[in-house]
Amino acid sequence: MRGGAPPAAYPARVDDRYGTDILSADPHRAGAYAHRATTTDRAAEKGLVVEEVGTGWVGAVVRVEKSGGMHVVVLEDRRGRTRTFPLGAGFWVEGRPVRLVPPATARAPQGPRTAGGRRLTASGSLAVEQERARVARASRIWVEGRHDAELVERVWGDDLRVEGVVVELLDGVDNLAAALRDFRPGPGRRAGVLVDHLVPGSKESRIAAEVTAGAAGEHVLVLGHPYVDVWQAVRPERVGLQEWPDVPRGTDIKVGTLAALGWPHRDQADIASGWKRILGTVRSYKDLSPALLGRMEELIDFVTGVPE
Repeated sequence: MRGGAPPAAYPARVDDRYGTDILSADPHRAGAYAHRATTTDRAAEKGLVVEEVGTGWVGAVVRVEKSGGMHVVVLEDRRGRTRTFPLGAGFWVEGRPVRLVPPATARAPQGPRTAGGRRLTASGSLAVEQERARVARASRIWVEGRHDAELVERVWGDDLRVEGVVVELLDGVDNLAAALRDFRPGPGRRAGVLVDHLVPGSKESRIAAEVTAGAAGEHVLVLGHPYVDVWQAVRPERVGLQEWPDVPRGTDIKVGTLAALGWPHRDQADIASGWKRILGTVRSYKDLSPALLGRMEELIDFVTGVPE
């Protein structure tokens, strides 16, 4: 500066946290001055202890599953209580933010085989190897709800794909008559129906009698099991019980069952999680009640017993 003192030199030892290029990195997230760490992906492996930021819930990963079309993670705290959260961001592991992602999928087990080495399906049938699922038959099988369909798929899915039989949901037996009117059963177009609580004097037995009394009744077969809900068609030993609990009238069967098991039962997410735990114990037809097995096999024979 003309006529004045020279400018003071910039102290050599001043630590410039922003560096010479302030756009090169975010000093709040990286480097010695970072205080907002970058979220990283972390596989939700069983046993990993995490904190859900929104609720402060701390627990170990029990499992990752699909519910309602999305991945969720089930966390168990130190008291044995469990809660379910959507997989993704919003978790901490060892004080660092993470985005939980599904763990690597383990290779599926080979499954049961005959003494000669041939693979068996979960229903006990000989598996048809190297054959694509056939074109769907005109005949159909209906079940009351999603849980029924998932159980049928778990045990008879391979067989039904080979036979070309589609399973459809009724969303309640009250919709059966309307579904059959739209379907129009007839020769070569049979309808097999699996319903819950098909016992003398029940609403289900009355509806079954009505739909099979019409002109197309010979092309419709309605069968069922005696249980109020298909959950009870799973052998109770699979969940550590000698018998399924007797849920009082007026209490939702699913809520009452989960409560008796000591499992969470507060909302629909808990019910979905509970059913997944029950369904996960089913390995083959041996884990189901004969009251369901026989009826389902009979329905499959009925809808596949006509020329296409």
